[in-house]
Amino acid sequence: MVLWVQIASVRFGDVSKPLPSFPAPSNPSAGQVFVSKCQVVKNVHFKISTAKALSKNNDMDTRHNSQVEQAEHLARGAALKWASGVFCRPEHLERLSQYRKRESQRTTSIHSRLKSVVQSYLEGVGWGLQQLREARTELEEVSHALRKAGLEARRNADGVKSLETLREISFHHCQLLAAVSNLPRLYSVRGMVLETERLVESRRLLEAHARLMDLERWQDDILWQLQGEAGNAGTAGSALSPEDEELVTKYFSGVGRLVEALGKELWAVVSSSLALARQNPTPFVSAVRIVEREEALDEALLEERGQGRGHGRPLPPGRPRCWRRRFFQVLEEAVSARFRSVSYLHTRGPGLAGHLSALQHSIMADLATVRHLLEHCVPPHYRLTGAYLRASHRCLHAHLAQVSSWELESGEIFAMLNWVLHIYNSPDMMGHPELVVEMQREELGPLISFEGLDQLQNKYVQSVRKSVSEWMHKALEVELTDWQRDQEPDTDHEGFYQTSLPTIITQMLEENARVALMIGESLRDGTIQMGLYEMENLLNRFREALVEFGKEHRRDPSNNKNKFYLHYLLASISNCIILKTSTESLQQQRSSRSAGQFSRTPPNPLAALDRAVRRACRLVMDQLLLDLQPFLQGLLTRSWLVQGDPTPKLCQVLERHLDLYGRVRPPCRQRLQEESQWLLVVEYVRALIQKRLVCRSAEERRQLAQRIIQDDQQFREIFHGLEGEGSVPEVNPLALLPVLADFIRLKDANMLTLEVSGLAAKYPDISDEHVSVLLDIRGDVSRDVRATILDLLEQSTAPLPAGYRPIFTDILVPPSSMSFCLPTAKCA
Repeated sequence: MVLWVQIASVRFGDVSKPLPSFPAPSNPSAGQVFVSKCQVVKNVHFKISTAKALSKNNDMDTRHNSQVEQAEHLARGAALKWASGVFCRPEHLERLSQYRKRESQRTTSIHSRLKSVVQSYLEGVGWGLQQLREARTELEEVSHALRKAGLEARRNADGVKSLETLREISFHHCQLLAAVSNLPRLYSVRGMVLETERLVESRRLLEAHARLMDLERWQDDILWQLQGEAGNAGTAGSALSPEDEELVTKYFSGVGRLVEALGKELWAVVSSSLALARQNPTPFVSAVRIVEREEALDEALLEERGQGRGHGRPLPPGRPRCWRRRFFQVLEEAVSARFRSVSYLHTRGPGLAGHLSALQHSIMADLATVRHLLEHCVPPHYRLTGAYLRASHRCLHAHLAQVSSWELESGEIFAMLNWVLHIYNSPDMMGHPELVVEMQREELGPLISFEGLDQLQNKYVQSVRKSVSEWMHKALEVELTDWQRDQEPDTDHEGFYQTSLPTIITQMLEENARVALMIGESLRDGTIQMGLYEMENLLNRFREALVEFGKEHRRDPSNNKNKFYLHYLLASISNCIILKTSTESLQQQRSSRSAGQFSRTPPNPLAALDRAVRRACRLVMDQLLLDLQPFLQGLLTRSWLVQGDPTPKLCQVLERHLDLYGRVRPPCRQRLQEESQWLLVVEYVRALIQKRLVCRSAEERRQLAQRIIQDDQQFREIFHGLEGEGSVPEVNPLALLPVLADFIRLKDANMLTLEVSGLAAKYPDISDEHVSVLLDIRGDVSRDVRATILDLLEQSTAPLPAGYRPIFTDILVPPSSMSFCLPTAKCA
């Protein structure tokens, strides 16, 4: 069984874990301990903590014993489980001796390791006890030394008090020595102040600055001596007394005035540096040297005294002066003054372009002076050209922001946008080859922000819109006046009627788009969008004017003022065609990315154009009907059947109108011709449906059909050019007349059913009332045949096909004057 425990210990881990060893360090000598009493105390504390740790390990041994017993119990169970798995068969027992030997070797190795661990543990305990004994001895020695030092300090306290008198005598002696050594300087201060003032007034700036530096050094030395004496007097580290500081400040008050006077002269020289550079740059060079001296002195004093302000030598009064930073501030103020010096008297109105041009020449002249003259008078790290560019850019930004806030006209806004977007960055200005590198290095940003540019462009568009609206209103008034002229409208080189309206509108919109494109595509798109809105408004007013024009003519058709009413209607239609072409051209000029840029509903001038054209065409057709009306009354009567008188006169009126339609631009010319054809056929059929002529015999039916065919031939001769112009409708209205003639001429009444079926198939909008009237006009249809035809027509009723233009829908059937059905016999 012991063998199995040993095997389990090797397989599953050692049940008795060894305690950690404590290597014994070398014992320090007694001489090293007394070198520092504090180090000894530290060693004592360390040894005490080591002893506590060893005591804690002893407590842990008891817990380990119980854990060993529990681990031994677990190991036995694990060993049995392992042996049952390894020796589950008899043949496995042959290897038992091998396992015994191997586990015996491992047990021996474990025992040797346990012995070494225990030995190391015992040595650590012994070393810890030795450290505790040494610590106790060292603590006793330290306590004895501390008691001895306290006794010596109390014995010497009375001797220190006797030195106070000697310290006071030494303090007064130092004060007298400092006063004697500084008397020559103090006597010469006032004279040096006066001499320095004269040097400053005569602009001998370098000499004045040298004297000023001497005065400041004297003042600083005296203040430091007084502060040092105050520290020797028993207040070390404290500030100078207010009385002494006030006395020195009052005595050296002229130094502060000299600093202000010298600074005033320096900044005056820097402010006028652009003018001095062309005449005598020496004062400017002197000013720069003084600035550099002051900057170097500031840096030296800050490096020497800035780190120890609480207990070291303080900075002299007025330091640091930061004159280099002040130099660039004065330069920027000088640039701003140069901007203000440009004349503002004629900035408003047309003078704004001249003002911007003057700014351009002033800036470029100053930059040339800075690059070729002043840049050589300053150290390279000043980068004076870049500083002037920054100052000019900031001043321009502020100035243009102020100008943008004014109520500007479109011309002023255009001049400003063109100057900002094109001239400012052009090679003639900031895009100059010698300035490009400096501009890229400074990264100045835009002269006007993107929001400001958008606001300017919107103001430009609104200003142009106001002007365009006024011009369109005036152009429309001129157009309405032209309509009352007692002469035909003007014609173009192609012979088409036209007035001045489309020319004015087209040129105005295209010119505005062209001018806006000089600024950029965004402004061009906004201007075109505005123009399309105004075009739509104009066309709506134009359509309303056409309606009023038509009403006025209908009230008094014989008025001589309306003699050329039709001509100006046709000219208006041609004008709409020109405006449509111009509108499509403007829409094509807009960039695709501006489609969703505008928040308003997009304009639709083409729809307004279509409404105006349809209204004008309707008025033209109304005039044609008015001219045809006297002759339509005589159609399809017995006198017409015999003589045919109204037809030639009707054709003359129609030819005259069609000849005028030829003065209209296509495709509206074809549209008018087509509409006149439909109107003629509808009115002709309407005259037939009114039953002015009812046939009494077959001969009359033949004559009626023959006369309809003759009229159809005359109408076709008039419209013969319509087919050649490519505007033939899908359903030719003139084709209806031969069909009606065949219907009336048909001899066999029983074949009418077939004829009506064909008529309804070609013209599905024909109603049973129309067919009934046609049967009445024949005068030979029996009641049974009529009922059969009407029943068939009612059964074959179908919806109108897509694209079909009805003819019979606009023709009303007059009410019948008879209250009974026709007899089956033929009409007498």
